[in-house]
Order: sequence, then structure tokens, then C-alpha cells
Amino acid sequence: MSAAAPQEPAVVVAAGTVPRSEEVLTDEALTFVAALHRRFTPRRSELLARRRERRDEIARTARLDFLPETAAIRDGDWRVAPAPEALNDRRVEITGPTDRKMTINALNSGARVWLADFEDASAPTWENVVLGQLNLIDAYERRIDFTTPEGKSYALRPDEELATVVMRPRGWHLDERHLVVDGEPVPGAFVDFGLYFFHNAQRLLAKGKGPYFYLPKTESHLEARLWNDVFVFAQDYLGVPQGTIRATVLIETITAAFEMEEILYELRDHASGLNAGRWDYLFSIVKNFRDGGEKFVLPDRNAVTMTAPFMRAYTELLVRTCHKRGAHAIGGMAAFIPSRRDPEVNAKALEKVKADKDREAADGFDGSWVAHPDLVPVARASFDAVLGDRPNQKDRLREDVHVTAGQLLAIDSLDARPTYEGLRNAVQVGIRYIEAWLRGLGAVAIFNLMEDAATAEISRSQIWQWINAGVVLDNGEKATAELARRVAAEELAAIRAEIGDESFAAGSWQQAHDLLLQVALDERYVDFLTLPAYELLG
Repeated sequence: MSAAAPQEPAVVVAAGTVPRSEEVLTDEALTFVAALHRRFTPRRSELLARRRERRDEIARTARLDFLPETAAIRDGDWRVAPAPEALNDRRVEITGPTDRKMTINALNSGARVWLADFEDASAPTWENVVLGQLNLIDAYERRIDFTTPEGKSYALRPDEELATVVMRPRGWHLDERHLVVDGEPVPGAFVDFGLYFFHNAQRLLAKGKGPYFYLPKTESHLEARLWNDVFVFAQDYLGVPQGTIRATVLIETITAAFEMEEILYELRDHASGLNAGRWDYLFSIVKNFRDGGEKFVLPDRNAVTMTAPFMRAYTELLVRTCHKRGAHAIGGMAAFIPSRRDPEVNAKALEKVKADKDREAADGFDGSWVAHPDLVPVARASFDAVLGDRPNQKDRLREDVHVTAGQLLAIDSLDARPTYEGLRNAVQVGIRYIEAWLRGLGAVAIFNLMEDAATAEISRSQIWQWINAGVVLDNGEKATAELARRVAAEELAAIRAEIGDESFAAGSWQQAHDLLLQVALDERYVDFLTLPAYELLG
């Protein structure tokens, strides 16, 4: 009788070694992540299938409305749990990936909150996933510093001056191929959340804070319910009091905009607010109403500001919903990167940032996002002018706001049309962003703006939509696959001329060009650009 074959271990790290990874990937931490995976991944898979069915239905009917079956929740008298002290004043939040330099700069930035990003601002190489966790542990232990090749040193300010961390795990749709449990890749959301919560929950409680999270790309209240069940399980598992976790949900999909109250209700013991995310929201409109015809065709992305009627309906409803339920309403991103060389560009851009933040503060938002430390004082001044010494304006109920389904879907209420320059910009930004992402960079400065994966998603979505809708651009040319290929070839040649043959060859430019055209020109609309891109990531 032959000996039984040795059993494969239940949890496998299928990746090369990352320095100090043993401090993050401990047996106990991996056991916790495996417990999350076994208990909750089947439900996550069901919810992803439900997403696809719902999206196909919306695409077929071009209809979306508030849910009749949850009317009692919208009409009910309930509030979310009171905000913990560390999250009560959120007037300025800075966003960015968790590399070592950004960790120090964001914590030191003067912002009240740092969105420590494992999602759209981070390309999910295994090194980024593991070292990002390590950098946060090191920051909480105050053993983090950084010196540039030029010799400039960075170190943390005193604890009381540091931003409160709100960590953003990956969305439900992304798997982590480097961590395998029972032969299956673990969802990236459980890897990011699980490792962070396991290592830092007690550390944060000892500092008078807690494990706080931003939840990305939520599409329904059922997905929020899954997160809530994950939180309850995780707190029990580590013996942490229920309600210690707090979550802010990004309302960055069109379907979630119709379920804001239900999302807060599902998370009510753990909810701390909602956030308005523009690029993913527009990407979601294209994705869901992809066959909806001319009525749903978006103009150039830069023409869709937060003052567009349908965007204004969405943000006003968000503030109304949050304050009605005692939650924070957090505004959108100021992505401008100040230039050290061009004071005129700076002056114009900072004027726009100020106007944007003034409008948000006047509308009732309790805080807003910036992408660069130099913008923290600008945003803070806008909110200081309205809030004064108050931590927020949740008492401003905005009972004047009454938003209909028609207003949320009135894409054609915007007086703007797609242009040739808009197509060219989508190609330019798409190629440049994807190339950097394939090299492991998720937050990328392009044309004086800090771009992340949502930028690439709206760029490729607009190319796809304009071609499929047969849009005629402002110069009289019809948007076609041939035109997109021509513009992409011109852009690739321009990049080669700009950076030189050697740098071009060292990059991933041809791969980025090919991937952009693949997802922009395929007849079948790919749900997320990052899914095929992940297959190419080292």
C-alpha cells in the first residue's frame, strides 16, 4: 500500500519574498484572513453575479429607480452610531497610496484624515500589498522614516499632529492571486482588510482611535450588509468591542446613489459617512447604461463638473441623506498638483479648487478630499469659513432637497458634447496611466493632475461609449475604432519622441497602448479595466 500523498497547506503564499514580509504574513494573521475567506467569499461571489444580472437589466431597459421593497427604511426614523472623537472633524482629507514617503507626508500633511489607499491609488503588486501594510504598522509604532536618494529626510510629527487613518481596501471584484486558501485566490478586499485589522485594531484602540475604513465601489445595500457581517465577525474574532470599526462608503456607482439610505442602514452600527467620488461614478453610468442611446452619452470628462445638473442632484441627495441619518457627508477630490515652475497655472488652478471647496462647504458637506499636501490649507480655509470651531455641520439637514430618479439620470441635461480633443485626452491619459500602473504605480501625476485607476476607467469608457453610440465629434469626425487606433498610434509616437528610445523601451508603453485599445474597442464592455491589467502585472 503506497503512502498517502502529502497534503497541500490550506493557506499558500504564492509569491516571491518581500523584505520583512514575515512581520505581516504571520501564521495568526493568515489564519484570520483564511477564516474571512471561507466564511464570506461564497456570498461575495453571489453578489458579483447579482451585479452582472442587474447591470444587464439596466442596459436592456435603460431604467433605474429607488427600490420599492426598501421604502420602509427610507421612511423610517433611525440614525447611524455617533462618530468617534477621531472622526468627528473631517474637514480636510488627503488621499494616497501607502508607500513609505507618502505615509509620512500624508500623516504630516495637516489634513484631519488620510485615506490610506490599497485600491485605486495603488497598483496591487505583491510588494505594494505587503509593504503598504508594513508601513502602516511602522507608522503606528513610530519607527518609520524615509530618506530620498538626494538625502532629504522625512520623519513623523508628534502623534497629536498626525492625520487619522481611514484605510481603503480593494473592491469586491478583485482577487489576490498571491494568497491562496483551499486552492482559491482570496478576494483582495479580505486580504487588505484582514491584515490591517488583525495587526492594528488593538494598536489603534491604545491610541484612542480605531480601525476605520473607506469601502469602495459598493453597488447595493446587500454589499454593505456583507461588509457589516464581516465587521461583526472580525470584532468577535479578535475580542474587540462591537462598533469599534467605522466605515465610510464611497457612493461612486449610479446604483448605490439610489440606495444611499439603505447602505447607511445596513452599516448603521459601523457607519460614519458617505463620500462623493466623481470619476468612478461617471464610469458606472457608462457601464450600466451602455446601450441606453444618445440620452446617456457623456461629454468630455473635464466638462462634467460637480455643477452639472445630474451631478448636483447626486451630491445634494448625498448631503441630505447623510445629515438626516447623523452621518458625515464628504465631498469630492481636488486632484490638482501644484507646479513649482508655473505660478500662472497654479493661480488659475487654485482659484478653481477654492471655488469647488467653497461650494461643497456651502452645500453642507462636512469635509472634502485633496490629493496633494499643498492643497490642504486651501480646502481647510473653505471649510473653516463655514464651520468655524464646529467639527461638522451635520445639524444642517438640507430639508429643501428633493431629488427624483429622473434628476439623477438626466445625463442629457448638461450642455456639452464630446470633442476630438476629449477623445485625444482620453487616449493620452489612458495610455500614460496604464503604463505607470503596469510598473506598480497607482497614483500618477499626468498633466498637473493626480490620476488613479478611476481616471483610466472613465477614459476607456468614454472611448467605448462614443464609438458604440456613433458620436460625431466637434470637428465633424465620427468616433470609430479606426479613429481611436490612429489617435493612439500618434500618442505612442509622441511619447517616444518626448522621452527618447531608451526610456520608451524600458517602459511598458506598447503593453499599455494595446490594453487601452483592447478594453476601449472590444464589442463586449469589460466590467473593470484592472481585471485584464492585473494579468499583466508583475
